[in-house]
Amino acid sequence: MIAIALIRPRRPRTDDAEIIRLIRTELMPLSHTANPKDARTIRELPKRLRQGVTFVISRKKTSMPLGFLHLYVIGDILQYDMLAIHPDHRGKHWGRLLMAHGEAYGRSKNCTLARLFVDKGNDKAHVLYQRLGFTTVRYYDYIRCYEMTKSLAP
Repeated sequence: MIAIALIRPRRPRTDDAEIIRLIRTELMPLSHTANPKDARTIRELPKRLRQGVTFVISRKKTSMPLGFLHLYVIGDILQYDMLAIHPDHRGKHWGRLLMAHGEAYGRSKNCTLARLFVDKGNDKAHVLYQRLGFTTVRYYDYIRCYEMTKSLAP
């Protein structure tokens, strides 16, 4: 059976509760710098989401997000910020679809380089990004993250 989903822009009023839940339960436990119980960090998430672009993957236009991708465009750099897929919906290549959608968005904004950071210990994400063409540039010990980049030049 093929899982069908669509990628759409985030709708804050209906999507943010689930996006923030995914951040707290799926991303923050892997982070060495963020704690899911830190009230200040949680309060700042809606502001962080407003400062970039967020795409969600869902079954229908109006249904709850099954995953999301948050990114920024900084000059000619596409900065991937957060990617999470609900655990019940992994293995369907939706993370890859969201990353490809983000890359197409970056190219439409004339980005020539994509960059992201992946936490040490998040080996599944690190392998995914390598398979998508990202190269590890350096390791930042103070935040325990790897910086990875990919050329978007035509």
